[in-house]
Amino acid sequence: MRRRSDLTEDDIAAAAWDHYSAGLEAGDKERGQRPTPADIDVAFDAAMVDARKTGATEDGPIAMMHAMADVEILANKAKWAATRRSRRLKRLRLDLATGDTRLVAAAADAFLAKNGFQIAKGSPRYRELCFKLMRADIEQLERYAERDKGDYSGHPKDPIIVEPAHRPEPDEHGGETIMQIFAKYERENPNSVRADSMTQARRDVQHFSDFVGPRGRASTIEKRQVRDWKELLADYPVRASEISMFKGLTLRQIIETNKTLPKPKRAIVRQTLRRYMGSLSGFCTWLVHNDYLLNNPVEGLIPAKAPATNKRSSFTDEAIANLFSSPLFNTCKSNIWRDADKPGNFAVRDHRYWIPLIMAYSGARPAELAQLHVKDVRQEHGFWIMHITEEGEGAKRTKTEGSMRVVPIHSKLVHLGFLDHCQRMQREGHKQIFPEIEIPETGQIAAQFSREFNRYLVKVGLKTDRSIVLYGLRHTFVDRARRAGIMDGEIGAIVGHDKATMTGRYGTEPQGTLKRRAEIVESITYHT
Repeated sequence: MRRRSDLTEDDIAAAAWDHYSAGLEAGDKERGQRPTPADIDVAFDAAMVDARKTGATEDGPIAMMHAMADVEILANKAKWAATRRSRRLKRLRLDLATGDTRLVAAAADAFLAKNGFQIAKGSPRYRELCFKLMRADIEQLERYAERDKGDYSGHPKDPIIVEPAHRPEPDEHGGETIMQIFAKYERENPNSVRADSMTQARRDVQHFSDFVGPRGRASTIEKRQVRDWKELLADYPVRASEISMFKGLTLRQIIETNKTLPKPKRAIVRQTLRRYMGSLSGFCTWLVHNDYLLNNPVEGLIPAKAPATNKRSSFTDEAIANLFSSPLFNTCKSNIWRDADKPGNFAVRDHRYWIPLIMAYSGARPAELAQLHVKDVRQEHGFWIMHITEEGEGAKRTKTEGSMRVVPIHSKLVHLGFLDHCQRMQREGHKQIFPEIEIPETGQIAAQFSREFNRYLVKVGLKTDRSIVLYGLRHTFVDRARRAGIMDGEIGAIVGHDKATMTGRYGTEPQGTLKRRAEIVESITYHT
């Protein structure tokens, strides 16, 4: 790997031109992703529909202001971006006159790190690099403003901003970018991770690659880069990649933009930050093993695991009785969530009714139940069972291979009509037990249902703190099984904490084993 101290004029010229070009490319990309008047109209109409559903239209002007906040942000995105660029341009000119290089220090450091230079910060050569990057930044901001007015004819007026005639050639390993090398790592998959986990790792490493720049090389990843990325991630908004106003912005720009919003999006939690860092660390470990890096630059930088703040509590006997006697599980005002807590004459009998009940009598996860197929509910050795498996069509998946298992169906569920529901879905030609739930290719299954159900718990007075959630029904099953004298090893086989087995995958349990599992499930009773 190259480690040079002779930062040449050609190197600085290449840095200035690349900084100028990258700024123009980012500007054109941002400009192409700006919302059109039609996009804003669509967002406005959607916000009005949501406002009517949530009752904001009836709750006064303050509620409507909150309901329309995202539309206002979308409509003003270009204006706010132009204001930020104007301020930066003014600051750059002032700094260039006074010799203050702090505004471009990060860009200079990134260039030096990417190319393996070891130049002392504050040295004359370092300051020369910073000054020329500032001049390149000024030029690209001026071009940006011209292009915003439809003028694409502009060229750099500063004589130093020219495409270099001589660009130093990188060494063999250093010529491969981070994502080019990641493609090799992905094909090899040294730890045999699941496809969706590798896809997530690719997104996380791409995020780091975007941070260091499109010319970042795998062989020059340094601890300082990882540290700087980590510090910025601490302020990174949740689901920023899915928010239209952030599209086309760099990591720093996203964070700066978020801070200017009337109601900034909350930052990712430590667990998500650990995931980003863990994905990069796994890749860097492979780079070390394959002689791209001397050591793992992520080592020692992954934040410690935070104490559990989302502990799920089991439901008490009284809470279970109140839950299953509430309107959703009897009859409510209408079919929409907003009316589910109000008494009425409508009987909800879709996934909203069945999933909580099945969780309470099986300990299954909500996502496992949401993706059940009609053929996954069948008779084996005289017992009705649910086969929780990844086998079959669609995007079915389980948390671990050990989660694939056979769970007998509790007699209470049969009495309530669960088998009748399954058979009706089969007669109607549905593949899923709950066809109204869309199963995404990646990401959490039934996430919206979980959120809505937790809100329902608030409305019926059962959610007294953050630990009372839908998932608590799974914990309730485990606690009731222990109360019935069942050992944890046997409970684990029911709830999916067991090791992976072929019978779990294909659902062919021996009769004796299935009989014992049925006894365990039937030991669960509630006074409702």
